[in-house]
Amino acid sequence: QVQLVESGGGLVQAGGSLRLSCAASGSTNSIHFFGWYRQAPGKQRVIVAAIIRDGGTNVADSVKGRFTISRDNAKNTVYLQMNSLKPEDTAVYYCYAATTVLSRTVDNWGQGTQVTVSS
Repeated sequence: QVQLVESGGGLVQAGGSLRLSCAASGSTNSIHFFGWYRQAPGKQRVIVAAIIRDGGTNVADSVKGRFTISRDNAKNTVYLQMNSLKPEDTAVYYCYAATTVLSRTVDNWGQGTQVTVSS
C-alpha cells in the first residue's frame, strides 16, 4: 500500500507560480506511474502531467510549456512546477500513483490540494 500526501497549493495571482509536492510512503518500490490530476468545480478530474518509472514525462496540451513534472527518488517525492498560472488552472490538484500488486494495477490517490488563481 502507498500513501500520498500533497502540499504546496494556495492562492496566487495570474502569471504567478506554485510548486506542488507529493510525498509517497509505504510500498514505494511498487510505483510504476505517477500522475498529477486536477478537478475544477463541476468538471471531471483530468490528468495534467505524468512521470513513469524510467523518468519519461508527459504533460497535457493545456499546460504544455507552463507546467513541469519531476521527481526526487531519494525523497520519494514528485513535484509539479506550475508557472504562468491562469485563472482556468484553478482546481483541486490530486497526486496519483499506480502500483502493481500480484500483477494487478492498484490506484492510489492523495487527498488533494486546492490551487486558486485570481485574475
